[in-house]
Amino acid sequence: CEDCGKSLIGECKLHGPLIRAKDRVIPSRARLTLPHYLTLRVLELRAGNQQILGVFAKKVIQKRTQFGPYVGQLSTKLTCYDESRLVLQVLKDGGKYFLDTPNEDCGNWMMFVRLARNQEEQTLVAYQHCGEVYFTTVKPIEPHTELKVWYAADYAKFMEASAVFIKEETDVSPLPPVAKEPVDPWICSSCGSTFATFALLESHQCIHKDRV
Repeated sequence: CEDCGKSLIGECKLHGPLIRAKDRVIPSRARLTLPHYLTLRVLELRAGNQQILGVFAKKVIQKRTQFGPYVGQLSTKLTCYDESRLVLQVLKDGGKYFLDTPNEDCGNWMMFVRLARNQEEQTLVAYQHCGEVYFTTVKPIEPHTELKVWYAADYAKFMEASAVFIKEETDVSPLPPVAKEPVDPWICSSCGSTFATFALLESHQCIHKDRV
């Protein structure tokens, strides 16, 4: 204790406990790599406070926009499996390896992109190039749209999976108008705070940037 000059085991009975200062909580490596025009949104909260996240566009993203490479640990066995995410493998030095992401500090933001369940909701295609995996947009992505991915045809053969083909825009028949679902709240990927509009979220994120 600096006040009474004694070395004590535990708290000083005369001057009381120390004031404990905690380190600031920082986002994971994966969240820090998220491009500024994308955002993470919590889609579901499961048991044990496990968050199911999705990646959404904050502005229009043009067709043929490339993201990557996907960051993960090369492994002969997949230690972390999520049925909502793509299983990815690469060919390196003659061997076939999984891109494993057991936690958010082992990967980049691409680990949060969910797989497309059908042709209509697919916005990205995954493929291998020079031993790395990249995602590229197959059509313009509108704001508030979730980025969802499936394998390119050649990569699907490599992964021994079925291919989902995206029709050219000229071949797509116009669909009848449907009622839009209510927009979910925007969630800050740094602290988890929710906002009704993107403008409010953006102004809140400026505070995080100023602090950094």
